[in-house]
Amino acid sequence: MGALKQRIADEMKAALLGGDRFVGETLRNLKAAILNEEVASGKRDEGLSDAEIEKVIAREVKKRNESAKIYRDNNRAELAEPEEQEAEILKRFLPEQLSEDDLRKIIKQKITELDASGPSAMGQVIGVVKGTVGNTADGALIAALVKEALSK
Repeated sequence: MGALKQRIADEMKAALLGGDRFVGETLRNLKAAILNEEVASGKRDEGLSDAEIEKVIAREVKKRNESAKIYRDNNRAELAEPEEQEAEILKRFLPEQLSEDDLRKIIKQKITELDASGPSAMGQVIGVVKGTVGNTADGALIAALVKEALSK
């Protein structure tokens, strides 16, 4: 078992034994999402790499944030808060996220390297930036910053 998957399992057990059902259930749901991904990608036996698990976690965080935003837009804070709390718990298992400033610098550098300009280059720039930063930045943020940089 990979280090990250083991850490998730250990923290889930500790939370459940310690009586923190919310954290325990959040991590149990994460383990289920990882298992689903393993089965879907035919890696049930060897398991996912830590980088692949980080992608699953990032996707799960994104789902929670999207749900929370919908709830907040509809004045349902009581439904948004648990989603936001789950997202915060899951983020602990992701690599430290780049600041917006650092991300802007990388985007600017890649645009220069690719000699990219205009909206038509957006997909290419996003792809290269994602390849560079991996799971240290949210895809939606990357897309927004690239769009902003290319429309200047």
